Amino acid sequence: QVQLVESGGGMVQPGGSLRLSCKAPRLIFSTFTSYVIGWYRQTPGKQRELVASIPYGGNPDYVDSVKGRFTISRDNSRKTVYLQMSSLKPEDTAVYYCNIIPPGTNSWGQGTQVTVSS
Repeated sequence: QVQLVESGGGMVQPGGSLRLSCKAPRLIFSTFTSYVIGWYRQTPGKQRELVASIPYGGNPDYVDSVKGRFTISRDNSRKTVYLQMSSLKPEDTAVYYCNIIPPGTNSWGQGTQVTVSS
């Protein structure tokens, strides 16, 4: 099991920004760099959606709805993946999770709530 811990959520107004963090406290560096890490989000009654992913040393990828607004990055020395979210919209409201890709049988963390509302 790969343990990942999300943080950084909160409530912001439309147009605002947040930065989420995903830390892998128990992984050694070489193991962390071997994983593609993704940020997912889920709203009640809907399936979990992959919104951004980043391999080690490769190009990030985004779902169309967040392109140009979200930026995923990783600091391998800190074993952390970030999701910088800008120009937030009410439809971005969700619980955000990070996990390896593919998640397979890996457990999901508690996630971090992002609420975009005026």
